Amino acid sequence: MSYKIYRRTAAVFIAFISAIMGAVLLFQQLLPDVYYVSESSELAFSSSYKNFISFDSREGDAKAVFGSNDNSYTASIEFFGAIPVKEVRVEVTDEKIVTVCGTPFGVKMFTDGVLIVGLSRIHAEDGLSCPALDSGIVEGDIICSIDGEKVYTNEDVASCIENSGGETLSMLIKRDGETRTVEVTPEKMADGSGYKAGFWVRDSSAGIGTLTFYDPKTKVFAGLGHAVCDVDTGEPLPLLSGEIVPAAINKIKRGAAGEPGELGGIFTSAKELGKVTVNSETGVYGVLNSDLDGISMPMAPKQDVYEGKATILATVNGTKAKEYDIIIEKVSLNDNSPTKNMVIKVVDEELLNEAGGIVQGMSGSPIIQNGRLVGAVTHVFVNDPAKGYGIFAENMLRASSGV
Repeated sequence: MSYKIYRRTAAVFIAFISAIMGAVLLFQQLLPDVYYVSESSELAFSSSYKNFISFDSREGDAKAVFGSNDNSYTASIEFFGAIPVKEVRVEVTDEKIVTVCGTPFGVKMFTDGVLIVGLSRIHAEDGLSCPALDSGIVEGDIICSIDGEKVYTNEDVASCIENSGGETLSMLIKRDGETRTVEVTPEKMADGSGYKAGFWVRDSSAGIGTLTFYDPKTKVFAGLGHAVCDVDTGEPLPLLSGEIVPAAINKIKRGAAGEPGELGGIFTSAKELGKVTVNSETGVYGVLNSDLDGISMPMAPKQDVYEGKATILATVNGTKAKEYDIIIEKVSLNDNSPTKNMVIKVVDEELLNEAGGIVQGMSGSPIIQNGRLVGAVTHVFVNDPAKGYGIFAENMLRASSGV
């Protein structure tokens, strides 16, 4: 072998090894460290991942550990069945049977504290100013207490500011999950209307969403697939209390490229269907007062979701959900984006004609594949309303376990 051929062969070999190592490092980042299976199922990837990686469960299996102290075992993920990628923990559970809905509900929420939704200058006696901004307050901050007194409503905050007489107030605020204290000195308005601090606040929210599923045994429900956020700040509302009530869809704005569509609805009754106890990144959760209409079906773990045909159960008129054809175009097992685990595309002509695809208000619509609940719709692609993101049902189930 000539030196030139040797160097070329060596370069190809090094490039090949580098590519393999790069792929291993990539999959180490992309793949979760924990997987869930039922006693009767096998641990395997169903998506396009199966073309490159697989599980080696030589150290245990679902049937062997089910009923043991921790109901778990360790498995190895391998690249092309030979190159180790990482070790993962496998939790063995009973197959989860849930009632799948896809129906609209009204949600009413009161915040834990009062949310700052805007800052503005005020016409004070000494000129234009914004005491809140001067103190370091920013939009999205949550006022928890003023001078040691808990505040729950807009009126609580307004009363404290008006009664301050211009004296400095100590406000305990929460920002990005951390609390801090700021000193705010309200100023007297030039028109004699009292004292102001230069911010706008909100203490409640109401809207329409889609119920994804509930556990018929515990009555714990899950909906939306993402948090209820403030319309001005985009921040998740800190939940103090909430409830869901009956609702119906009465209008629809079709989606188009650059213009997301939207479902419009009304509360049809003040009757409380259940309590909202959690408003998290992956959805709203709570407990129903009684059973609701739906379809009983098993829930699939994330590794069983694959690219291909599926359906969504959505309500675009009235109160009855209907099944529409979609394609799951991409599956991502990365834990870094818990609400964007799938890319889906609507292919159902009826839904495309009526709504243009996915519209705001469909969030929480169940995604069904092979007779199992695999996820829920979460977001629409602004420039392509036929497409959107979906969350794994497993992610919503884990979040609901904290209710």
